[in-house]
Amino acid sequence: MEIFYFGLITFLFILATFDLVVGVSNDAVNFLNSAIGAKATSFKTIIAIAAIGILCGALMSNGMMEIARHGIFRPEQFYFNELIYIFLAVMITDIILLDVFNSLGMPTSTTVSMVFELLGGTFALAMLKIISDTTGSLAFADLLNTEKALSVIFGIFLSVGIAFFFGTLVQYIVRMIFTFNYKKRLKWGIGIFGGIAATSIIYFMIIKGIKEASFMTAEMKSLIREYSGTIVFVCLIFFTILMQVLYWRHVNVFKVIVLMGTFALALAFAGNDLVNFIGVPLAGFFAYLDFAANGTSAGADKFLMSSLNGPAQTPFIFLLIAGIIMALSLTFSKKAQNVVKTSLDLSKQEAGDEMFGSSLLARSLVRHTTNVSGGLLAILPNNFKKWMDSRFNKEEVILEKGASFDLVRASVNLMLAGLLIALGTSLKLPLSTTYVTFMVAMGSSLADRAWGRESAVFRITGVMSVIGGWFITAGVAFIVCFAVTLGLCFGGIIAVVAMIGLAALILIRSNIRYRKKTKIKKSDEIFKTIVSSHDKEEVWNLLKKHSSETLSGIIEFAKEAYTKTTTGFIHEDLRILRKVNSELNTHKEMLKKIRKQGLMALRQIDKNIALEKNTWFHLANNSIEQMIYCMKRMNEPCKEHVDNNFNPLPGEYADEFTVIREFFESLMERIKYSIENSDYKNYEQLFFTSHHVSEEFSRLRHKQIERIQESKNEDLNVSIVYINILQESQELVSILRHLLRASRKFQAD
Repeated sequence: MEIFYFGLITFLFILATFDLVVGVSNDAVNFLNSAIGAKATSFKTIIAIAAIGILCGALMSNGMMEIARHGIFRPEQFYFNELIYIFLAVMITDIILLDVFNSLGMPTSTTVSMVFELLGGTFALAMLKIISDTTGSLAFADLLNTEKALSVIFGIFLSVGIAFFFGTLVQYIVRMIFTFNYKKRLKWGIGIFGGIAATSIIYFMIIKGIKEASFMTAEMKSLIREYSGTIVFVCLIFFTILMQVLYWRHVNVFKVIVLMGTFALALAFAGNDLVNFIGVPLAGFFAYLDFAANGTSAGADKFLMSSLNGPAQTPFIFLLIAGIIMALSLTFSKKAQNVVKTSLDLSKQEAGDEMFGSSLLARSLVRHTTNVSGGLLAILPNNFKKWMDSRFNKEEVILEKGASFDLVRASVNLMLAGLLIALGTSLKLPLSTTYVTFMVAMGSSLADRAWGRESAVFRITGVMSVIGGWFITAGVAFIVCFAVTLGLCFGGIIAVVAMIGLAALILIRSNIRYRKKTKIKKSDEIFKTIVSSHDKEEVWNLLKKHSSETLSGIIEFAKEAYTKTTTGFIHEDLRILRKVNSELNTHKEMLKKIRKQGLMALRQIDKNIALEKNTWFHLANNSIEQMIYCMKRMNEPCKEHVDNNFNPLPGEYADEFTVIREFFESLMERIKYSIENSDYKNYEQLFFTSHHVSEEFSRLRHKQIERIQESKNEDLNVSIVYINILQESQELVSILRHLLRASRKFQAD
């Protein structure tokens, strides 16, 4: 059995590797959001700075993994095999949970997930131990340490409210000082602001990062505590002078602050959150070492784990490997960028395409807030209101190309997040870095009037969805880990193997779905650049590119859906037909977003061009909408026919149809290529070919009608569906012709 448990410990470390990958993807929003959102420098440089910060933070980690050793459970009451089951359940649950949130692009707290997973697994075993205790002396208080979980819940409420309030207040004051046209007001204020911001970031690094590093001695920590005020004062003077000198040397001080803050948050994240990813496997590893040295004679089900009450000393090699894995994950993870995108979409300066819908609560909040603000504005003097509006004149906003917001807001986000986290740490409050950084970003965007009448309901719905996800994380983590732990306890080795296989299957399926989802959104970056650009010619060129990519993508999807639908009908494959139906519904919703994006982009091009191209834009969008509706009209009867187990399409009909279908698929591919590459030299030939394909579908349809008339034995159910396929195929050809013509006219200079 010792070899079996060694295998489980090895698997825990394999799971820890995956956990590091998905964990970094989730927490990337903490330290990448501001730098990427403001385009402080190139994406590669931002990632490099953050990766170095992560590596340094991991190497300087304090190694304190107590929360996984005895923070939730009391190890002296549990046997070795029981704790191994808890650790395995925690890791399986954690990976699946974080991966799901990352795929959805929703930031969540790794601390909350780990704490409540440990709580759920421990509660399951505690319940079993109390039930089986014949003496009646055991109670939950003897087995569980619930104080930690309660402190985390308290921290959620506290950090959300405090971060949002101060994010709004500080950004409002800073914007009043600098305005959106901040470059005109930097002569002397930038030195003071830069000094305060840089000092806040350095203080954050000392309190939250370096102070608890493994190389820090008790004497050094004591000196920092004793002279913290002096350190802050000296830093403030030094950085105020330095930032002023940098400004005189024509260095963008805001960029310096943003990059400093990115490094500091990345360092602190790795140094303090590392326990969330490798704490459980390390606890299992040290438990195994103790068992192998002292407990083999007693057996895994009789050896109590009192040794886990001792302090943890994490070997340097584990910290180094973990740091390298996290740095590489940050560099190459697409899901990290997806999580960052959610935060940026909710805080971007310009109104645009919103990733969240509206909700009843959001609409109610916006309505009441609008009424209250309207009442307050009515009693303010007009001169004061004009002055206030001049300080928040968004027409003067200075954005880097492709940025979601300016460098002033990015600096405030990082400065304030670091300061609040450092303050919470010094007061021993369990503030989550995820919660603080996200809510500061939301508060600062509200203060910047980024939540206008056109976007407020969507932004508020998005924020509530993210906050709701944080609370759901706790409940789901507890319940899933509770269930997995019970399954492992009752199922033994078979359950262990089954759970491992299930976790692997879920992760594989999740990544496949994510890759497909990413393909659909490939033109989003172009649209983001369109919205933030003020060059009308550049916007027009990007809009043409955005249009060609979008239209060709829909044609590619329609071609696949057409092939799958007809193949599913011919071969009676209900699974494929249902899948296509689901994909059609998804694309139907996506088309609303595409049309809105195009209309927003048309606003930003030359007025004469917009008037000329407007008709063709709408004709092209109407065509792709009709294409999806046409596919739905084709798919649904096929799905219903196969679902009812009616007779299949006769082989003779399938053969004659397949021949024409191949011609049609080839035509769709050629039209897609023409639109995608804006190459219309074969325009007349494509029209001629499409006319021929349409006539062939018409010929087959008349032929089938004649069969029905001539034979009383003809199966009417299958004939009706077959005729519907031919009729909708003919309609699809007609739609493609309209789309090709509209795209050609739209792309023409």
